Amino acid sequence: MEAKTKTITREDIAEEAKWDLNGLYLQESFWQEDFKKLEADLAGYESFKGTLASSAKTIKACIEFDIGISRKIEKLYIYAHLRNDEDKTHTKNQGNFEKIVRLHTLAAQASSYIPSELMAIAEDRMHHFLQNKELSFHKLHLERILRYRKHTLSEKEEKLLASSAEIARTARDAFEMLDNADLKLGTVMDENGNEVVITQGNFQSIMQNQDRRVRKEAFEEFYSAYSDHQYTFASLLSSNIKKDIFYAREKNHASVREKAMFNENIPVEVYDNLIASVHENMAPLHKYFFLRKKILKLDQIHIYDTSVPLVKSIHWHVGYNDSVKKILNSLQPLGSDYTEVLRKGLIQDRWVDRYESKGKRSGAYSSGCYDSNPFILMNYQEDNINSMYTLAHEAGHSMHSFLSRKTQPYLYADYTIFVAEVASTFNEALLTKYLFSQDIDKSMKIYLTCREIDNLRGTLYRQTMFAEFEHLIYASAEKNQPMTLDAFKDIYQKLLKEYFGENTTLDDCLSIECFRIPHFYFSFYVYKYATGISAAYALVDMVSEGGTTELNDYLNFLKGGGSKYPIDLLKGAGVDMTSPEPVRTALKKFSALVNQLETLTN
Repeated sequence: MEAKTKTITREDIAEEAKWDLNGLYLQESFWQEDFKKLEADLAGYESFKGTLASSAKTIKACIEFDIGISRKIEKLYIYAHLRNDEDKTHTKNQGNFEKIVRLHTLAAQASSYIPSELMAIAEDRMHHFLQNKELSFHKLHLERILRYRKHTLSEKEEKLLASSAEIARTARDAFEMLDNADLKLGTVMDENGNEVVITQGNFQSIMQNQDRRVRKEAFEEFYSAYSDHQYTFASLLSSNIKKDIFYAREKNHASVREKAMFNENIPVEVYDNLIASVHENMAPLHKYFFLRKKILKLDQIHIYDTSVPLVKSIHWHVGYNDSVKKILNSLQPLGSDYTEVLRKGLIQDRWVDRYESKGKRSGAYSSGCYDSNPFILMNYQEDNINSMYTLAHEAGHSMHSFLSRKTQPYLYADYTIFVAEVASTFNEALLTKYLFSQDIDKSMKIYLTCREIDNLRGTLYRQTMFAEFEHLIYASAEKNQPMTLDAFKDIYQKLLKEYFGENTTLDDCLSIECFRIPHFYFSFYVYKYATGISAAYALVDMVSEGGTTELNDYLNFLKGGGSKYPIDLLKGAGVDMTSPEPVRTALKKFSALVNQLETLTN
């Protein structure tokens, strides 16, 4: 862990290490001009109101107007949200972001009649319209809208719900401000006597420190900050759940989970198969914690002992540019066209905002719009191998976006989250294969084996635990059980015991870990990480061991965007996620890696 004695501000970061947003807007005043134009353009929705049943040509004109508005909003939104995430305390950028969120809400209100009006068209008449060549390009888009027939309310009701969108963000926005801007995570004295400020970005690096005293004190300090605000965090999460239940019930869905999965046309069985398969394979996970306890020669193993490298002689220190080189080498199986676009993006075209700074949003993501490059937010740490993997992960998202936008028209360019996590995890898996292929000694083999185990543990087991927690808290709330601080902690504590087993000592503060997971404010999202890594590992084997056909199938999957439902896109690439087999195969790989670690350490 590198000691940081002062807080880094954005002004301290070199320009080449910041993303270049000039492709969106050269200056903020141009953004303001487009914003004002779009405000005026919203009035155009009124001209189509009450006319959609008249002809296929009218429907086409309305859809194309709506798509045009959405495309303009998307560009404005992306610029504002990227600027806002650079520094969450920058009030002007925060204000611009709130403005575009508000305008998005106004656009949703103005267009809210469209689904209701389309649903009101008699089915035989709509069927006739769909056969008209005027709508041939828009047919899939319309069919997706018409799927919601029983979940679409009257025009007045839809407008009312659309008007509430801005209010509905309140819990999530409050969580993000508290977690990223207001929460003080304390300090820890490192092994060299330097006082280090604990941040969301460096916490995992500290958890890899070989000095157990440093890990323990940082762990306790970190969770003490959450404990001091636990009632507030519980209230925010409870409010978010109530919001989700309200919308699900008003839209005639049996549950929030069903509503979330209906959006992507994912069978509920995929979710249940994931949890059931993981429960059947807890033994390898528990064995891994036992091995860690044995190798580290501990009487008790705590959570702050589960990330420290098992090989003390290896000290990871790789700069951003060197990470890019390793990632590009690992992705050679995807062809030179793929790697050259990515090289330019990560270095030359400045897709990436690389380093942590005061007020910057924590974590990492890939963003962008149809009319821009992809953009990647990082909080890169040179002493943490996870930063290189995170960069490879987000690069997978970005290349997925780049290829789908290059291949598909705007209407069908956006892929769903279910398939997004496949592309990102695929890149991580290729990176691991590359690192293992190098001339490395036994210590490095142990290090990488443990890293791969931890990747699967964090993505497959941990995200499934999160998914199970989500399912349980929503199921309780939907039965009108009060979701209090103690209710959340009780459910989470039981899952911790089941997933970590009897070999791991669970500190009391861990029961509030559930309040620091931002993905819980995007209901039923986390399971896609687990299904994504399962599909990704299956595809990596196909591409690595196959030939041109397998590679083209995978690249066509990336280029497919939203041209098909996600389950069908994956089937086209060779993986059937309606079957539990991909998950079981990934779990078998985890078990094999644990056995490999046992052999290497013996």
